[in-house]
Amino acid sequence: MIRWHGIILKSQNFFIYLRCYIIGGKITITASHEDGKADYSAEVAALAQAGGDILIVAGYLDQGGKGIIQASLDADAFNKFFLPDGMIGDSLPKAIGSDLNGSIGSVPGTDSPGAAKYSELAKLAGFESGPYGPESYDAAALIMLAMEKSKSTKSNVFKNSIMDVANAPGEKIFPGELGKALSLIRAGKDIDYVGATALELVGSGESSGSFAEILIENQKTKKVGYR
Repeated sequence: MIRWHGIILKSQNFFIYLRCYIIGGKITITASHEDGKADYSAEVAALAQAGGDILIVAGYLDQGGKGIIQASLDADAFNKFFLPDGMIGDSLPKAIGSDLNGSIGSVPGTDSPGAAKYSELAKLAGFESGPYGPESYDAAALIMLAMEKSKSTKSNVFKNSIMDVANAPGEKIFPGELGKALSLIRAGKDIDYVGATALELVGSGESSGSFAEILIENQKTKKVGYR
């Protein structure tokens, strides 16, 4: 059984606990931390006393999360970390150095054609997309397309059209094709918005979701799989 330490913030608690228990792990302690502190040795000491094989650091890569990792390494308390969402980015392994190699994490993402198209468009626009960038793009696109479908900008009206534009049947719509999608809707045609995240809404309108598995290797974040 893998024992996990947790530095967990607010609503991330439930999802991290769920991931841990699914793979047969055990959370030994949950502790919060504040951003902007110069010294995290007290927090690290409490985590080390609880015992564990890997430290989950749920924070921000340029704030307290980075401080927790550095303090853990300085104290020789932990040498492997799990980094969710906001801790993913090349600036963190560059700042920490080779001691972070071998750590793992996860971030929303797919290896779909839409994801590749989104990355291409972002690069051409000089935009560096971070965690939840593709999801934010798709959310904004769905709102706009639902407004057009319902002919209304009122949320209590256009919400009823979101499923109509998000799922099959209809012509598949990828990043960069929003103008095409609007034209099809105006012509009375059905669309299936696939977007940057291979979007599929299930149940009452939740995204089926997917994420990329991250490995820190040679002081860089590397996507090694998708689920």
